[in-house]
Amino acid sequence: MANILSGLTVIDVTQNVAGPFCSQMLGDLGAAVIKIERPGHGDDTRHWHPPLWGGESSTFLALNRNKKSFCVDLNHPEGQKIVQQLCETADIFIHSLKPGSEESRGLGYEQLSKNNPKLIYAAISAFGDMGKMKNKPGYDPLIQAYSGIMSLTGNQGDDPARVGVSIVDMATGMWSLIGILSALHQRNETGEGCKVANSLLETGLAWVTLQLSTYMASGNLPKKMGTGMATTAPYEAFKTKGEQWAIIAAGNNRLFKNLCAALQLQELVEDPRFESNSARVQNRQELHRIIEECTLQYDVDDLVNLMAEHNVPSCPINTLDRVLRDEQVKALAMIKSVEDFRVSDFRMVDLPFRINEERGNLQSLPPLLGEHTDEILASLNYSTEMLEELKSKSIVG
Repeated sequence: MANILSGLTVIDVTQNVAGPFCSQMLGDLGAAVIKIERPGHGDDTRHWHPPLWGGESSTFLALNRNKKSFCVDLNHPEGQKIVQQLCETADIFIHSLKPGSEESRGLGYEQLSKNNPKLIYAAISAFGDMGKMKNKPGYDPLIQAYSGIMSLTGNQGDDPARVGVSIVDMATGMWSLIGILSALHQRNETGEGCKVANSLLETGLAWVTLQLSTYMASGNLPKKMGTGMATTAPYEAFKTKGEQWAIIAAGNNRLFKNLCAALQLQELVEDPRFESNSARVQNRQELHRIIEECTLQYDVDDLVNLMAEHNVPSCPINTLDRVLRDEQVKALAMIKSVEDFRVSDFRMVDLPFRINEERGNLQSLPPLLGEHTDEILASLNYSTEMLEELKSKSIVG
């Protein structure tokens, strides 16, 4: 894993979640990532707290391993010149600047690729780089709302609800990574770079692919389903003893028959209201009531074990403390402890895939603000005197 992108250099002009998640994964795969940050302030997520972890933002620490921090003012012509120099020998340039503002800083695709035709240029925006909303800022909850995700989230009659994780931001980072890796493959064939463009809105639209298809087919707006799914039942959460919950996913007739056997509800198998998936969907509420009368007699773990004995897919709805204690989670070894870091008891979530049983490469831990400024300028042959002059003008930090 450490050698997959070894030898590639990434210039990362992003902040918050989507871009940093993308560049962190590139670093995990072996690329050298230079993170451009504002002098004296840095990535906004450095200031997203509480909570603090060892005096630092837990959000920043989660998204910025395997990077070097270089503080430079992109609003100053000399700062722009330095980043342009870095891009002349870089392989990948990623930015999340407002569409149009990159050109005004001399960091547009045409401008950078002129001096480096092999450069893969990745642009991440909120609403895309075309259309009347292209210059509008955007964050994960805005796009969850605008793309329709919020209209589908939660229980019927509840207030609008955001999906509890930054699903649009992090998926945008993933889509950008897929685009970059595709572009690298193309460059291996042609020797030429290209521009990869992605936005939070395009990611949001991709997430509602199934629901958009359902609406276009039927003309009926999908309803909020809570933990359930509109096209199959029972496929949702059920209460157990002690106000705990378990998901039961009996998505076909065989699994429904197994569920009925487990709960001693065999009479439901022949009941016309529940004899097929379409019938169960139409009579979802009554079916849920009958099943939940039984699940309330069990502790959540006992219910899940009972389901397993009858080959019915089921699991508890875990809180994160249970997740960290879970034996299966431990077996996957995705939560890594890190020794000898300035943040004590630091743990990180590794890449969610393996190649030849290896996960990502930990080249370096999340950097302090401007930790590598001197090193990077030295690599560009800036003398100590030149460095001090740039610092005195607050062009670098």
